[in-house]
Amino acid sequence: MVRRFLFASVALAPLVILIHYVLHPPETLEFVLAAAALIPLAWLIGEATEHAAEHTGPGIGGFLNATFGNAPELIIALLAVNQGLTEVVRGSLSGSVIGNLLLVLGFSLLFGGRGEIDRQSSFLALGLVAFSTLIFLVVAIPGWNGDPERSSLADLSIPVSIALLVAYLGLTFYSLRRHAALHIASNEEIKGWSLRFAVGVLAAATVVTAFVAEILVGTLEVFAEKAGLSEFFVAAVIVAIVGNAAEHGGAVVVAARGKIKLAAEIALASSAQVAVFLIPTVTLLALLIDPLSLAFREVELIALGVSVAIATVLLANGWSSRLKGAILIATYLGIAILFFSVGER
Repeated sequence: MVRRFLFASVALAPLVILIHYVLHPPETLEFVLAAAALIPLAWLIGEATEHAAEHTGPGIGGFLNATFGNAPELIIALLAVNQGLTEVVRGSLSGSVIGNLLLVLGFSLLFGGRGEIDRQSSFLALGLVAFSTLIFLVVAIPGWNGDPERSSLADLSIPVSIALLVAYLGLTFYSLRRHAALHIASNEEIKGWSLRFAVGVLAAATVVTAFVAEILVGTLEVFAEKAGLSEFFVAAVIVAIVGNAAEHGGAVVVAARGKIKLAAEIALASSAQVAVFLIPTVTLLALLIDPLSLAFREVELIALGVSVAIATVLLANGWSSRLKGAILIATYLGIAILFFSVGER
């Protein structure tokens, strides 16, 4: 019954897009409709990921979900760059990493309960996020004094971005080969959708999600202004949560079905991809639009460091639990309150 309802609800997404471009309704109504449309899309991405993972294993399945799930964030970031909203770009990207590590992973553990996770893969992802946090300091520290948008910092962001991409591609290649070997060795019977169909659904759902997310983000500023929220808070919390809708829904759905290893892979792979792939990719592509510096605020880097540290400690024994999920969620709420209190730069 629930599955049928969710399948039917997927039709809400193209309807929202049509209403946006044809009827131009009030922005508040658009916000509500777009938010509602993201829920079945997130479920559909999770459904397709689960079927793809039956062919590829949880490691590559998590990679697929993170890849397709992060596409809307890339589009949102580039649109924001084009509009000169650099603080929104940086805030949404750092908030996305934090949200994946604490909120998405937290809810996955909360819904999935006790289960074994891939300890080595988890530490690889967390190591990538930790490495990115440290290398961001190269640009961030000079940016704490003077104009964070100055051209020298944008130039300095280029080699930093290249270094992150090299590290990501190298470790990802190793991780995917390892998971492929493990999956071949398992020799499990494959049921459900074909791999081609599952990947096709992932791609289609991601494209539609990008359009809906764009509509939602386009109405967020008006909503935030009426609510008296800072632009930084809107970017680092609200926009980041919207961008993570696909990963969040996918991970929670998978976790609720008892596949906690895959759910953890989705959250951790997505956080690593945002940190060492999406952020440098946005930075390099921004050169074609308007150069972007990686001058993150102190509070953002502190929050990133805390997120990595807590996730590492909780996952150290290779097992999940609902208590660990609750701790991660509580930590995220604390960071969200901190972001709310600091206001603009």
